[in-house]
Amino acid sequence: MSDSASYKRLKKLAKLVKDEKCLKKKGPFKVGVDLGTANIAIVVVDKNNNPVAGASSPSKVVKDGVVVDYITATQVVSTLKQKVEEGLCCTLDKAATAIPPGVSEGSVKVIVNVVESAGFIVTDVIDEPVAAACALNLQSGAVVDVGGGTTGMSILDKGEVTFSADEPTGGSHMTLVLAGAMDLEYDLAESMKKEAKHEKQVFSVVRPVVEKMASLVSMWLKSNSAEQLWLVGGASSFSEFAEVFTKVTGVESLAVPEPLLVTPLGIAMKASE
Repeated sequence: MSDSASYKRLKKLAKLVKDEKCLKKKGPFKVGVDLGTANIAIVVVDKNNNPVAGASSPSKVVKDGVVVDYITATQVVSTLKQKVEEGLCCTLDKAATAIPPGVSEGSVKVIVNVVESAGFIVTDVIDEPVAAACALNLQSGAVVDVGGGTTGMSILDKGEVTFSADEPTGGSHMTLVLAGAMDLEYDLAESMKKEAKHEKQVFSVVRPVVEKMASLVSMWLKSNSAEQLWLVGGASSFSEFAEVFTKVTGVESLAVPEPLLVTPLGIAMKASE
């Protein structure tokens, strides 16, 4: 099991993001910028990898690891940067960012350009599964990242990715199924999906999508063994999500606290000072 220190770190970061607070600490700081399909996030940690600040914003500027709205992406990162800098009373010059497995060189360049256009110097470009594993203090194991647009699995051995695959089935597909079943506009279905009071009803509708995601992972596991699956990404937030994955794959699947913040935290932890 991942150590309790990593879980405490995630919960501490989540509280900072929710309360929109920054810890009054002196640098040096390390910064991670995550351009996700559903959210853009900035996380700041100290030299001991303790979170000191974080901010996120819902976003639709990235699709399948590709930036589809450069100007808005830059504006969102710039706004989050300014917000965190004001809270910390300092300027943040450098940052690391991350890329999904298998994206093209051109897409990597655009992601870096977005972060740099927002006022950062990009010091590191990290593989998302490596970042997630770092946040969970995992050197070896299988990380399943269920994002807004895709479901991906990466297997790591001593910190190196040995296998990676993803398919375009993610949280947005859950929302489409929910919208169709409940006869709702997409944005209303997205809001409903995230509300705790509707979780049981929503999950009963989107369960077939989750089973499809788990079936993809089962297919990948035919040629790759794993003792456990660590589930990250916002779409894995449902309380019954891990149970479905365990049942379909036959491999113990573990939910983690604050799955939406795992990769952003890991990016900051892996960043150069």
